[in-house]
Amino acid sequence: HVRTQEIIFLMRHLNLCLIGSILLLASCEGRTSLDMLTAGIGGTPSFGELTVTGGSTSSATDGTSGTGGSASTGRTKATGDATATGGTLSTGGSTNVKLVAETVSRGSGHTCAVLRGGTVQCWGNNNYGQLGNGTATNSSIPATVPGVTNAVAVEVGQYQSCAMLNGGTVQCWGGWTDSGLGPAPILCSTMVSAVPVTVSSITDAVAATIGVAHMCTVLSGGTVQCWGDNNCGQLGNGTMTNSSIPVTVSSISNAVAVTAGRIHTCAILSDGTVQCWGNNGWDQLGNGTTTNSSVPVTVSGITNAIGISAGCADNTCALLSGGAVQCWGNNGWGQLGDGTMTNSSIPVTVSGVTNAVAVANGCAVLRGGTVQCWGNNGWGQLGNGTTTNSSVPVTVSGF
Repeated sequence: HVRTQEIIFLMRHLNLCLIGSILLLASCEGRTSLDMLTAGIGGTPSFGELTVTGGSTSSATDGTSGTGGSASTGRTKATGDATATGGTLSTGGSTNVKLVAETVSRGSGHTCAVLRGGTVQCWGNNNYGQLGNGTATNSSIPATVPGVTNAVAVEVGQYQSCAMLNGGTVQCWGGWTDSGLGPAPILCSTMVSAVPVTVSSITDAVAATIGVAHMCTVLSGGTVQCWGDNNCGQLGNGTMTNSSIPVTVSSISNAVAVTAGRIHTCAILSDGTVQCWGNNGWDQLGNGTTTNSSVPVTVSGITNAIGISAGCADNTCALLSGGAVQCWGNNGWGQLGDGTMTNSSIPVTVSGVTNAVAVANGCAVLRGGTVQCWGNNGWGQLGNGTTTNSSVPVTVSGF
């Protein structure tokens, strides 16, 4: 179990992945399972005093939800076990409105939360209708998404948002750079829907993840379906054809977690192995090559993964059952954490981390409550009081 501050930090860290390293934040959207959050004007979260009463972070085997950029995991609805009390939502000026939130997800310019009871509220940038309130007007205070009354999880990307509903259906709203909403093809810069639309044919989703222009869900039987942009094979169905409706990822029937990177996707299987598909120009598929793959390929050497997080900078990290973390892919900022800045097409072990209990790409929560991070630190996102990149984990101050 982790403390409130640890969950909060992982959210904040992932939300510092800015344009330049991501093509935007959709591949590492921040999310957590909190009951209360405090958000300030302009959709920038700040946090009040929170008391966590239970719950845990990312684990592909225990049915709890992931934190930060890691995927929601398990075969239960991806809302997690963690609950909290206290805190307020600042709506500007002197008015404080209490918001009881079950899950929250933050993208590049907007944030959405599932409220207790199943409604969804969003705030921030709305130029593509990503707040889901039927307008294209930005909002510095939460706006209710109409028609959504039974959400159990929400995922936010660059210009789009999706909610997983009780019962397993998925609804999305906003725009996408290609064809990501599901019901109809969309063109770049076209607002597809400023209100929720139901994704075709999905009725039993148990986990979901958003990349920059594609989305994937794990279904109750262990298959994975994806839709949206497919220029690098990130939908995993053996083609490179975009799809406005969900397509089944080839050969996977026992997935327990899925995570979308910028233009690649990875899943943990029930036996602890990891498979990835899509772009591999930065070694992010982890199979020892730099060849793109439109079907899943097995990540070399991993047999005991329990958590996974695809990075906003074309890398992936997996939490192993013994507490170690291994990463692969792009290492231009030291984001593999192995003491080098050399890309790796196979998993390398993050230096010195042996007792992690959760991973969010570039950060790990250690047993006992310490948080360590590595990689790009241009905006101070490693939390160690500097702006110097680090290719090995550094301890976040104050934890």
